[in-house]
Amino acid sequence: MAPRVLWMCLSVLKSIPVLFITSVIVWSYYAYVFQMCLFSVNNIAEKVIYIVIYHPLLAMMMWSYWKTIFTPVMSPPKEFLLPGSVLEQLQQDVNQINRRAILMQFGKTLPTQCRTLTGEMRYCEKCKAIKPDRAHHCSVCGRCVLKMDHHCPWVNNCVGFSNYKFFVLFIGYALMYCIYVALSSLKYFIQFWSKARDSSSHMGNLHIVFLFFAAVMFAISLLSLFGYHCFLITRNRTTLESVQVPVFTTGPEKDGFDLGFRKNFAYLFGSDRRFWFLPTATSFGNGLTYPNRNDDESKDLLLGRHQQWSEEGEGEDFV
Repeated sequence: MAPRVLWMCLSVLKSIPVLFITSVIVWSYYAYVFQMCLFSVNNIAEKVIYIVIYHPLLAMMMWSYWKTIFTPVMSPPKEFLLPGSVLEQLQQDVNQINRRAILMQFGKTLPTQCRTLTGEMRYCEKCKAIKPDRAHHCSVCGRCVLKMDHHCPWVNNCVGFSNYKFFVLFIGYALMYCIYVALSSLKYFIQFWSKARDSSSHMGNLHIVFLFFAAVMFAISLLSLFGYHCFLITRNRTTLESVQVPVFTTGPEKDGFDLGFRKNFAYLFGSDRRFWFLPTATSFGNGLTYPNRNDDESKDLLLGRHQQWSEEGEGEDFV
């Protein structure tokens, strides 16, 4: 009973950042649509223009946000999990050279090209599995996550292969939302400080003032975050890979997955331009294998090998 209560308390605590962001967005809607557009803007045409532009931005931001939150992260499939016999052999052998040989023997048929700094197979002690390329163990989620970028408390989820596109779109639309709100409310922010507004609507004007300040502050934060992730996309890197350089069988290479801007962009957003900026799943690949800028031919073979796995184990869920 006690562990279950503790788990529920932790779940509530982890949901606080999401509830905070949602509350801010709900309040901003009230402040912008009601206090500013309906009560403060006198020109009918201006009201309509503000509201018509505002709602699509809000809808795209919220759509991307909820997709980032509720899209399950993907973990390594059963092929990467050590079977009982291999795991027992690994646990009983204390010799590091022998343990390395056991992992290398098991992993030689897996489509992996990344290694540890010492050249060993990347093995997760907690999941008892070989880590696919670009996968990392998340201590918060308690599992290995395919192409893990980072764990984001503001979405109460890991950002990885399955939802990275949604995360980038969210911060992009959130930035546009904040900039639009700040620019369109600037006129009424200035009027408040110049005391040009009727004092009887003082409380409503305070909502507009706080709305402007909040929009500017969030825009500044989001600008740096969005710019950083745009840079990562152009290099086909994750946040973790920018901190810890990937090690290939040929050695460390920070741009090992960089295929050039156009291909990097296509791998994340897909080839159909109609869906580039919609929070729908259009990314290429399976989250397990990735083209290497120095070894595309062998990578094609690895992709083909996983396709064979998919056909053999069709309908089986990832763990």
